[in-house]
Amino acid sequence: MTREITFDDFLKVDIRVGTVTEAQSFPEARKPAIKLWVDFGPEIGVRKSSAQITKYYPVEDLIGQQVCAVVNFPPRQIGKFISEVLVVGMPDEEGQVVLVTPDKDIPNGARLY
Repeated sequence: MTREITFDDFLKVDIRVGTVTEAQSFPEARKPAIKLWVDFGPEIGVRKSSAQITKYYPVEDLIGQQVCAVVNFPPRQIGKFISEVLVVGMPDEEGQVVLVTPDKDIPNGARLY
């Protein structure tokens, strides 16, 4: 059974859309990952993330792709890299991450509601 939350709890999680502007392999990460720089528009700017998305997303294909991310978590140190946002995804049948993305282009910084 899923634990219920209030609508106010939901509003505390700030999930926004942004466009990947840069992506790099992250071989020093414990689990295979990619470093992302995501533009969330003028209000938030460009933020960094480490994402374990190597199975389905070649680095070169990520540039220009819109992704959704939690932008109000505190930064997290991952090796020598600071991850500032949590790019969100869902597991496939093998437990590999599939990104949550909008099905149409929308303005960077748009908030999930």
